[in-house]
Amino acid sequence: MCRLFAFRSVIPSQVHRSLIGAENALLHQSTVHPDGWGVAYYQGGCPHVIKSTESAIDDRLFQRVSGIVASETVVAHLRRATTGELSILNTHPFQFGRWVFAHNGNLKGFAAHADELRSHIAPGLRRFLLGQTDSETLFFIILTRLAAHADIHDRAVPTNTLITAVHESLDLICKTIPIHGQLDGPPDETYLSFVLTNGESLLAHHGGQSLHLSTHKSRCSVRDTCPHLESSCENPVPRKSGTRVNHLIISSEPLRGENIWSSLDYGDIVAAAQDMTLTWSHFPYSQHLQRDESPLVDRSTVR
Repeated sequence: MCRLFAFRSVIPSQVHRSLIGAENALLHQSTVHPDGWGVAYYQGGCPHVIKSTESAIDDRLFQRVSGIVASETVVAHLRRATTGELSILNTHPFQFGRWVFAHNGNLKGFAAHADELRSHIAPGLRRFLLGQTDSETLFFIILTRLAAHADIHDRAVPTNTLITAVHESLDLICKTIPIHGQLDGPPDETYLSFVLTNGESLLAHHGGQSLHLSTHKSRCSVRDTCPHLESSCENPVPRKSGTRVNHLIISSEPLRGENIWSSLDYGDIVAAAQDMTLTWSHFPYSQHLQRDESPLVDRSTVR
């Protein structure tokens, strides 16, 4: 499957090590995820998205972009194609207005359900569907549900509103597409792991393909000069809503280095607000499983 990386911080930061420098950085993961790459970063509240159909490890542009990006919000994606031909239009991240979306997963039998799923996208948004992928369809379903609750062009969309839209979208998808309940299983099954941001808020969801997060380091390398140093920078924080952090990193695989990583659980949703306050939620996939399946993780409480 694909590989995801997302970063949100209180200060603009370089992501060179995560994308290139670390021993298992995204660059090196592209040897088995060779079907294109994309990097989105925000400057002045506006997303800048650079994409290629080349393998990141063979593409000098990936190394150049990754070396210069310094931003408060970054999303990167390596594609291993399951739906749609190799083209820029099918390469993640996808963008609409301020919103950027990247998906690691698959919608089983998408071709048979595409028309039904796209009928849930608002007509004013549907015309912006440019590619063939299930991922882009999922993105515009979420935007449609979000638009039912908020102005999607507003920079300050509340995280609770964003989470509500994600819950509604996942429920709609699960009522249409078979869910099997296994983590990191066969590639043709349904997986809904993704990241979504408008540059101010960042949301990540574990929908069957592994996701990990980091909110602190063993010891910050700039602790003696950083004006934003807080206890949460070097200590774990509780997984409960209302906790504030200085940075949030999401990755398909833990990246070696000073960041301390933990795993999200199947169904987990975590969102960082504009002020970096975290909100946790959980989508109950167990209610949507096929009859002969049992979930590996069965938790439906909101934290």
